Formats: sequence, structure tokens, C-alpha cells
Amino acid sequence: MGTIRLAIRFVLFLLLTTYIVVALALIVPFSQNKIRTGMRLRKHYARIILPVLGVRLQKSGTAPNFPCILMGNHRSYLDPIVLLCDVDGVPVSKAEMASWPLIGVGARISGVLFLKRESSRSRQLTLEAIGEKLDEGYPVILFPEGTTHSGDRTIKLKKGGFQLAVEKNLPVVPVAMDYRYQNDHWIGDDSFLGHFTRRFARPAMPIRVAYGEPIRNTDPHELLRQCQEWIDAHMLQWKSEGWNGPD
Repeated sequence: MGTIRLAIRFVLFLLLTTYIVVALALIVPFSQNKIRTGMRLRKHYARIILPVLGVRLQKSGTAPNFPCILMGNHRSYLDPIVLLCDVDGVPVSKAEMASWPLIGVGARISGVLFLKRESSRSRQLTLEAIGEKLDEGYPVILFPEGTTHSGDRTIKLKKGGFQLAVEKNLPVVPVAMDYRYQNDHWIGDDSFLGHFTRRFARPAMPIRVAYGEPIRNTDPHELLRQCQEWIDAHMLQWKSEGWNGPD
């Protein structure tokens, strides 16, 4: 049964991803508001593809619809798609994703920002691009840990996004996420095909998402601390309830 489920999901994933990439390529370049059109199509895709893959979301809090930086912990390369179900925002993704077949093409067309984490120049340019999107009135989705991991709480957060929020006098909205099973975390050098074949043959992938209230502060270090404490509290609470555990 698992093999049949995997085959069906893989075929549907290819068909739906091809459909959305073609739609993006045909619609976005001719739209008056390319960013907004890309966001709308991304949300449409996220709301279809996640149930197809067996993702079961449990959500609390309210997703923001105003200029801010959403700061989330990072478990999987699936995390941005999960948030795009609710948020009309601009995700920041690792640069490697830009070269992925189909997904990378769609991401580039729809306005995803790409970051080379090992390059200080790329980090600076990405912060400038984030600032431009915030000035245009859009939320930006950022994962300040800079990498995925399976720890019980957040690892060290990068300060750049918090500094930018202070400079722009805009709030940070903390977002906590966790997966029921630790093996659903997509970490390290795990390949797309390898992770897909191992994890999406299963009946369901439960994921929890909690949106916090906007946080403002004139001190970026304090802003970072407040955000990290809020996320960690949710992660530890969920851990005590059996999430982020073994299969």
C-alpha cells in the first residue's frame, strides 16, 4: 500500500508542480503586480500540494497580513510551503533551491529571494532585497537559524533580520513549527528524491504551526531574545506532548 501511495503522490506532485510553473510563466510576466500575482499562485499551489502529500496541519494564532518579518525555526525544506498556505509573503530560501528542477524555476518566477549562506556579500544583498519588499508593504518569511536541524529548541539565530526590523521600525512575528516525527525533518545533505521516497509513502505527515503576536523593540539583541524564547517555549511544550519524537 505504501508503494502505491508513494507512486500516486509522486505523479500528482510532478503534474501539479508542472501546472503551477507553467501558470507562473504565462501569467506573472504580464501581470501589473508581479509580486502579488506570484504570491496568489504560490498560496494556491501550497494549499493543494500539501494535502496531496499527506501533510496534516494543526495551526494556532493568526498569520500576519501586514509588513513584518516572520521569524520561524527551521525543520525542513517544506517549511516555507507550509507557511505560504497562510501568508501572502516573500520567502527567503537557500540558493541551492534555485537550481532544483521545476521547483527552482517556479520559485524564481514567483519572486522568492535566494541566499548563499556562506557568502557575506549574498547575505548583505539579501538583506537589502528584504528591506525593499518590506518597504513595498509585504511580509517576509525568514528562518534565522540558517539551517534545518532536529534539536529540541532553536539553535543560534542570525542577527541580520532583527537588525533590519529595528531599522525599519517594523515588527517581528515569531512562528514555531514542528513535525510529529523527527524523521520527517529534512536536514543535512538529504536529497529531494531520497527524502520524498522515504517519508511520503506514509499515510500522513502531521505538522504543527503557531503564529505569535507581533514583537517590537528598539534593541535587535532584545528582539532576537524575545522571539527565540517564544519559539523555544512552543517547541519544548510540543516536545513534552510527544512531538519531535521517533516514528
